[in-house]
Amino acid sequence: MDTAWIQVFVLTLSECVAPPGKTVCQEQEVQYQFFDRRECESVLQQLVDYSSSSEHVIVNQQRSRCLPTAKEQQVFTSLDEANQQLANLEGWGVLQPRGEQGQQDGQDRAQTDDSYRQRLASLPECDEANRSPPCKVGQIIVESEGGEELEVWRSDEPGTQ
Repeated sequence: MDTAWIQVFVLTLSECVAPPGKTVCQEQEVQYQFFDRRECESVLQQLVDYSSSSEHVIVNQQRSRCLPTAKEQQVFTSLDEANQQLANLEGWGVLQPRGEQGQQDGQDRAQTDDSYRQRLASLPECDEANRSPPCKVGQIIVESEGGEELEVWRSDEPGTQ
């Protein structure tokens, strides 16, 4: 494990907060770190918008900003090394390389989609003649725990009757 200098964006939010019932506010500054400038600026805008609706918070927009800086950070030569070094941290999840994770997710999703389509094709429509589940309404499978008859609700779309 080595250390390296990485670029981060520091969001500095300068605000004056007054406790409820008080007319004098206390200025404070908070800082958050982001790896992406757009995300930093988006959060700044959200915080400014949120605080504008508060009667007790004033944001100094001239002093609140996202600025790039460098930060010393632990770096690992591989994902395996990171998993070994950080395995004892609480909540640490051992990550799979992106390619393997994406392939597995894609295979699982395709298998689930195929099973769903096969089951959907085998079910009858839920209508006045068939009200006992399982049945389908369009692309939705209607289930019932007891197999009892159920009322089928349909959404009225403009132009259909």
